[in-house]
Amino acid sequence: MDLPAHSYLNERRIPYRRLEFSAETEKGAANVAHALGFGEGQMVKTLLFRTGTGELVLVMLGGDQHAISGQLKRALGSRNISLANPDMVLEVTGYAVGSIPPFHWQPPGFRSFLDSALTEYSELGVGAGVWGNEIVMTPSDLIAASRAEVFNLTRRDP
Repeated sequence: MDLPAHSYLNERRIPYRRLEFSAETEKGAANVAHALGFGEGQMVKTLLFRTGTGELVLVMLGGDQHAISGQLKRALGSRNISLANPDMVLEVTGYAVGSIPPFHWQPPGFRSFLDSALTEYSELGVGAGVWGNEIVMTPSDLIAASRAEVFNLTRRDP
């Protein structure tokens, strides 16, 4: 089954692999990683944040990571940020929390950020839009597909 995320990548000739896991798998990056034989950090969480000005931005982190508040605020350029609630995520992306592709649904000018720690992996997994379907690609291809800015979001500054 070709999903919109697959079509987007195919049209742009961005290489990727399709993997599937049981739709009965419990939600969460650790569970997807285990089901597919990857490290938890290789499964990308796609999170939607709202800034103090009301701008919505996409943030991609490894499944085993949490953003450091100060780093995230610096990247987004806002001191007042909050995680979007599931209803807002669905309204903006067209996808329910759990398998949001990090590309194809954003309007022009929509900002996306990728944690720099993700660039250290050879492959990353992202949601394809339907639970049980994963897209695996290199970090550089994910950056190109999502038009993401790479920023240190999870490591303390030395």
